Amino acid sequence: MAVPEISEQEFEREVLRSELPVLIDFTATWCGPCKTVAPVVEAVARELEGKAKVVKVDIDRSKRIAQTLRISSVPTFMVFMRGRPVAAEQGVLKHKQLVELVEPFLPRAQGAIRAVELAQLIREGQVVPVDTREGNAYGRAHIPGAVHIPLEEIEGRLAELHMLPGAPVLYCRSGDKSKDVAAKLAEEGVPVAFLEGGFLLWEAEMLPIERPD
Repeated sequence: MAVPEISEQEFEREVLRSELPVLIDFTATWCGPCKTVAPVVEAVARELEGKAKVVKVDIDRSKRIAQTLRISSVPTFMVFMRGRPVAAEQGVLKHKQLVELVEPFLPRAQGAIRAVELAQLIREGQVVPVDTREGNAYGRAHIPGAVHIPLEEIEGRLAELHMLPGAPVLYCRSGDKSKDVAAKLAEEGVPVAFLEGGFLLWEAEMLPIERPD
């Protein structure tokens, strides 16, 4: 996905008035590291499509913007939210670093909880993770303290879900199925939280995992 370059004239419309958060890649034609990081920026733009806008600003063609925002070196990445700069990093960033720069400002689904937030809530005893995967997957590895209620049984076991010693947080393998169930339950007036990114993201964040013998 080609990342569009915007001019000074387009900056107000594309960045300052954007409903979505905007990740700006400040770049220059003579900048070698900018060319190195370009494919990563394109991959992030694809991943965040519909959630955030990704644009380029050439500091030589848009000198006024570069001076106003005090861009002293390239590449520099800056996140704008509701017309204001809210985060910035300099240098060649990896895919994960770029996503993490934007992530706090992305729109979130109702009931969505991030892995690190869930870990903190578990430590505080406020929630109980509910593993909705198949029994063999749960048996191999799960979030510590998780109870097992398969996805297809959730709606028939709501009373059990709400008698847990903490608020239930559903999770599946990648987060998509538990998100759909949470959305359906919310429509029925039974809001339930779910883990964004599921067990895969929990693992990727290097958070504790229980592996029964």
